[in-house]
Amino acid sequence: MFKLGRADRPKGIIKTSKCSSKVIPFVQDVLYYNQMGTYYNSKNNLSKALLFLQKAIEIEPENPINHYNLACLLSKTSRLKEANQIFKHIVQNMDSKLYECYFFIAINNGLMGELDQARHFLLKYLHFSPEGDMADEAEDILLAIEEEDEEIDFADRSLDTLENEALLNLIEEMSKAGFKERLIAEEEFRNALRRGLYQGSDLLKEAILKLLGESHCKAARENLADFIANPWVKERLRQVALLELKKQDPTGCYRVFAEGAIRAVELHHYPNPAPVWKTEWQQVIDCTFANMSRSACYSDEFYEDAEAIWLDYINQSYPEVPRINKLQTWAAGLEYCLIRFHFLGMTQKELAEIYGVSTASIRRKYTEINRLLQIDQKAYRNMLTFIADNEEEQF
Repeated sequence: MFKLGRADRPKGIIKTSKCSSKVIPFVQDVLYYNQMGTYYNSKNNLSKALLFLQKAIEIEPENPINHYNLACLLSKTSRLKEANQIFKHIVQNMDSKLYECYFFIAINNGLMGELDQARHFLLKYLHFSPEGDMADEAEDILLAIEEEDEEIDFADRSLDTLENEALLNLIEEMSKAGFKERLIAEEEFRNALRRGLYQGSDLLKEAILKLLGESHCKAARENLADFIANPWVKERLRQVALLELKKQDPTGCYRVFAEGAIRAVELHHYPNPAPVWKTEWQQVIDCTFANMSRSACYSDEFYEDAEAIWLDYINQSYPEVPRINKLQTWAAGLEYCLIRFHFLGMTQKELAEIYGVSTASIRRKYTEINRLLQIDQKAYRNMLTFIADNEEEQF
């Protein structure tokens, strides 16, 4: 069985005052710590990954790649300012030709809403590395920024509570009316929708996306197409926009930001549209997130994965969608799916105590979700692939 020891005391290390000539010492070198950091990163156990990468820096503090790996992991954990400080330190003091740092500084600035800085560092990356591995992505993201600048001022303040509520009420009334297409085609109203789409609450953004999906006109499709190509929108909302766009143009091909790059996606290969999102389905996610927020071991990526698992389950089970009898049992079942997928160390019994439900109910919900999504099989395949890739790299 594949086992790993603690990060601060790898399995196989035995403390002794004398060294026998028959004992082959276990050498903890930089390669070992980087490999272990990469492994735990792939499992989304980011706290352990950080420990290993920091240890690699302690051993080789002058190696810029060690600092680069740490900065990339900090970016993944949403510690964007810290990551950018390290990226800048690398190009200023360690390796001025590690141009990828400029690209990731730009991405992090964009995530923090600093689009002028994002543009600056993307241009800097392209200046130094016009044929680099990320050059196409940098150009696509610059184009996306320019397109958005034509329509909306990202530096403007977010909508306040009253503005959100007013626009939500208007959208609700429009959904009952038969003149949505005409209003959306009007520039003033379209600009109001775009501001809400990028600066409103998540609830407002989702309502706008669904309104655009119901409005079969060119202006609505253009808004949805711009949204799915934007690098700085939440992934769940991007998925909603993709599904709404497929309702209008099921055979279309659109540019979508995915896995750090803008790619062309043919919508007929995309999963079938989800049903109208129900309040109780969102409540399951909210309940799961509320419990996860009480734990220090979950980073932003875990929340995204939990949300993706639930959205995928709803899509796969439709139209045989689940009845939400007791909210806490489904939330606990969803969190246990996340735990199993990432090999995290929490049991059904521990979750049952936290959520105030029975272990049997968690087991039933997990079994039902796993039956459709095959979470155990996917997690096992991911682990085997990771181990095989590492073995190939060593030879």
